[in-house]
Amino acid sequence: MSRGQPAAARVELAPERLEARVIGDWTIRTLMTVIAEVRQGLALVPANFAWNLSGLGRLDSFGATLLWRAWKGRWPERLVLDPAHRAVIERIALSAEHPIPAAPRFTVADAIATLGGALIAFVEHLLSFVALLGRLGLDLVYLLRNPREWPLLEISANVFKVGVKAMPVTALVGFLIGVVLSYLSALQLKIFGADAFIVNILGLGIIRELGPVLVSVLVAGRSGSAMTAQLGVMRVTEEIDALAAMGVSRSLRLVLPKVIALTLAMPLLVLWTSSVALIGGWVSALVELDISFHFFVTALPDAVPIANLYIGLAKGAVFGLLIALIACHFGLRVQPNTESLSTHTTASVVSAITVVILADAVFAIATRSIGIPG
Repeated sequence: MSRGQPAAARVELAPERLEARVIGDWTIRTLMTVIAEVRQGLALVPANFAWNLSGLGRLDSFGATLLWRAWKGRWPERLVLDPAHRAVIERIALSAEHPIPAAPRFTVADAIATLGGALIAFVEHLLSFVALLGRLGLDLVYLLRNPREWPLLEISANVFKVGVKAMPVTALVGFLIGVVLSYLSALQLKIFGADAFIVNILGLGIIRELGPVLVSVLVAGRSGSAMTAQLGVMRVTEEIDALAAMGVSRSLRLVLPKVIALTLAMPLLVLWTSSVALIGGWVSALVELDISFHFFVTALPDAVPIANLYIGLAKGAVFGLLIALIACHFGLRVQPNTESLSTHTTASVVSAITVVILADAVFAIATRSIGIPG
């Protein structure tokens, strides 16, 4: 055997001496290749045999566990064992005497405790969110008193990032959604000979509902997550603490520009995406129903009252405000570790989309009698 090569682990029986000899290195490295033979050799040792471990080399917890189980959890009456090896096996025996307790059953009290914990966490988030709103309100009051302090460069940079850079993806998705919606509607309208009503379906559906919600979902996944990740990384790298040490307001320089930029950019994105979606709907209507562009543009103002456009733009502004606030809220709560960063970024996107859908439901109820053609 070459120097440094582990000795093969094996069990040898000496029936003439009623003895079982344990030989070689009993470590996980050596045992994995011969584990079946070793288990079989341990099982063949009669109960009245003595155990001779004088030929045992290195021993780790894996090998000690195999021996302890072969001994049925108790020390043999006749045993030759080195003190160092005995100490290893004693640790295994001690751990076997105190097994890991089974997980307790989930009871009604556990359910109440879980619900209470979730409620406490929700209240904590709500209080933190209200505190953020109050801080932004104070910042606005300060800026109204000191107009020269407006962070115009930060606002313009964020408008470019969340608005201009989002135009290609929102246009692509909007166009495809318009094509799909128009195609599915045309299949049903052709059955009843109501081809002209494709304008009503596309106009009202896209301008009033689908456009703002679609843009909000895209922006929440794109810009909202980016805002949370940016603030979270600044928390991890302690840049926010450095700003506070220099006397720079984190809400004035980091949060407020993002909130204002997304609130301003969202109505423009809604208008842009809705226009592209209507173009996609017209292309599909032209192919399926042979509707001309002139008829589509002429019939659109009569089919969709102008109030629906105002509602769609108002939804965009409100949704943008909510997405930015939620993104900044979760970004500022990130702990200085990467796991917290990923968790809060995911929570930011999910929460923003959920709140947008809830806000859209509130809008639908509040404006149910506005802008609906008679």
